[in-house]
Amino acid sequence: MFDMIIPLLYLFSAILFILGIRRLSKVRTANSGNSLAAAGMAVAIVVTMAIVSGGAAWPYIIGGMIVGSIIGMVSANRVEMTQMPEMVALFNGFGGGASALVSLALFFAAFDGHKSGDFLMTDFADIGTVSSGISAILGLVVGAITFSGSMIAFLKLNGTIKGNAFQFPGRNAFNALLTVGPIVAGIILCVTPMPFATAMTIMLAIAAATLIVGVTATLPIGGADMPVVISLLNSLSGVAAAMAGFAVKNPVLIIAGSLVGASGLILTMIMCKSMNRTLGGVLFKSFGSTSSSNDGYTNITESSPEELAMLLEDAERVVFVPGYGLAVAQAQHATRELADLLQANGTEVRYAIHPVAGRMPGHMNVLLAEADVPYEQLIEMDEINSEFKTTDISIVLGANDVINPAAINDESSPIYGMPILNVHESRSVVVVKRSLSPGFAGIPNALFDGDNTIMVFGDAKKVLTETIAEFKENL
Repeated sequence: MFDMIIPLLYLFSAILFILGIRRLSKVRTANSGNSLAAAGMAVAIVVTMAIVSGGAAWPYIIGGMIVGSIIGMVSANRVEMTQMPEMVALFNGFGGGASALVSLALFFAAFDGHKSGDFLMTDFADIGTVSSGISAILGLVVGAITFSGSMIAFLKLNGTIKGNAFQFPGRNAFNALLTVGPIVAGIILCVTPMPFATAMTIMLAIAAATLIVGVTATLPIGGADMPVVISLLNSLSGVAAAMAGFAVKNPVLIIAGSLVGASGLILTMIMCKSMNRTLGGVLFKSFGSTSSSNDGYTNITESSPEELAMLLEDAERVVFVPGYGLAVAQAQHATRELADLLQANGTEVRYAIHPVAGRMPGHMNVLLAEADVPYEQLIEMDEINSEFKTTDISIVLGANDVINPAAINDESSPIYGMPILNVHESRSVVVVKRSLSPGFAGIPNALFDGDNTIMVFGDAKKVLTETIAEFKENL
């Protein structure tokens, strides 16, 4: 009877995953979507544990779940919103690493059961078929690349590794060799009897080579492409999980991994489109640096919070443009407070959201939602670009490359053709920024030199707090 119920429970779990992902597509429903997906995973875990033969493995499974849950809860409570991209990178890496370990566990179980003569991996019950063996190989390859690549992404996002820190001639050919080679070696391992020591050596070489690929493939990718990289690594973690599911013949793991892989790939392509980049260009052509050059500016107009407050008094329409600088300064609550004051004064307020603003997809949406900014005021790039011409003041808070007019009018610029927020078309632009340092593209921002642009240098939260005080005083 229970054997008949298991597929239905797995199906129920898969439905919860699908509904959860669908609701994650909107900020308003994201919380419930996350809860649905978590409930689906809980069902899948309970059912899977119930069918584990015997029960000898339960203490290890439960122990791992307890340790992982504690680490997850502590991390979620302590991590600031500015650190969320790094945490997502870690989650991607852990997902890929877990799938790689599943594959390795299958192989080592087979090796452990080997007694004498030549070893053939698919002779063992835990693997059993060539297709399962190849799935396990792919799970190991993709999972290991995802793990090491995500660790590099994490180090880039938290600033430990700067910009394009690692380049060498022929790196694309090198990475291709270290990716295709292990897959071919793994297939040979699945279909060819060989001495035990040889098989073990091949297996460990596959793991080592693919870990290297994750490092050498991710290191040269500049910070400007990090939103795309995070999306891609998320997709790869799902692919690795699906491959592990095929290897261990678990349908819910296949379904969950496929959903993550497909949705992550779709998001990756959306991110590429938003930057007018190809996925191949992101992976194989370095873009961006962390240059701190201030060269190229001749018409900078500097202002102060006091002057900004005076400017805002008579504004009928104001658009806030958030960027990573707002996240670093934790200025989302100050932004919301200033917006409330403006609305009380009769000003229309909106927020312009670029798809790749921040360090991960949806970063600005989540950050502003934390400050209870009304969802209807968050306007995506394609919709709000036509409205900048009728905007009195656009207030840029730490954004850089996503508002650079060079993307539109300078064919020699490396970001030419990248869709941007047309902030420069506003009647007045106020840029709140710590300095004139460039964004991750490593180029000057033509907006800063604009005749309608004023610069207010300083920490975004501090500047906004002072502006709020001045605005209240003048009311």
